[in-house]
Amino acid sequence: MIDFEHGVVLLGAAFGGAALNAVAGGGSFLTLPALLWAGVPAVAANATGTAALLPGYLASVWGLRDALGAPRALGMRALLLACVLGGVCGAALLIATSNAGFRSLVPWLLLFATALFAFGPQWLRLLGRHPHHAAPAWQAFAGMFVVSVYGGYFNGGLGVLLLALFGLIGESDLNRMNGLKNLASAVLTVFALGIYAAAGSVRWWLAGSMLPAVLLGGYWGARVARRLPAAWLRWGIVAIGLVMAALFMR
Repeated sequence: MIDFEHGVVLLGAAFGGAALNAVAGGGSFLTLPALLWAGVPAVAANATGTAALLPGYLASVWGLRDALGAPRALGMRALLLACVLGGVCGAALLIATSNAGFRSLVPWLLLFATALFAFGPQWLRLLGRHPHHAAPAWQAFAGMFVVSVYGGYFNGGLGVLLLALFGLIGESDLNRMNGLKNLASAVLTVFALGIYAAAGSVRWWLAGSMLPAVLLGGYWGARVARRLPAAWLRWGIVAIGLVMAALFMR
């Protein structure tokens, strides 16, 4: 059972995490540490946080549905197949990792994801200055598979990785890239969640109790937080990631 203090922190993390995901990503920087602090085992905490934030991914797909279209280097079926296979493999790797092993990886995963948020804009600007022709289909498929494995194992920074990948394989329209990013995130997360659920790693009652805060946070993020300067949001996420990583290194 979760006491009142832990419950308040979890609801706050769910609200804040969904709001961050609505505008920039990084929601797992809040939900994963909060669940670990509440005493949820590390692997179950990652799986439960992913389940709690999934509605936000689905809503973002609907919000940018008009921008969707198959990437030049890869047909839509191949894109979805890579997402499914990668998400399932990443989730299986997570389930095969011990709680102690995953907890020891948490600060390093947080640091890696924090670096993605800190330097992602520079990477994307660099890709924009050096436009690429469409990559060979097998390279695009392999890249999507590898990024999806990461997403199935740990969601932090996934959006930045996907945007960078789409730039590398020849995409240049940001709206289209964002639509594809949302679709890929949702698909791989749904199938990863299926593996988590089959292994009994999701604390469904916790994920369900966080849902109202997730919905409110996602709505607030979409309507209010977008008015904040993008640089403030990015460096705020970087600061959160660094603090959380430092706490878990103790």
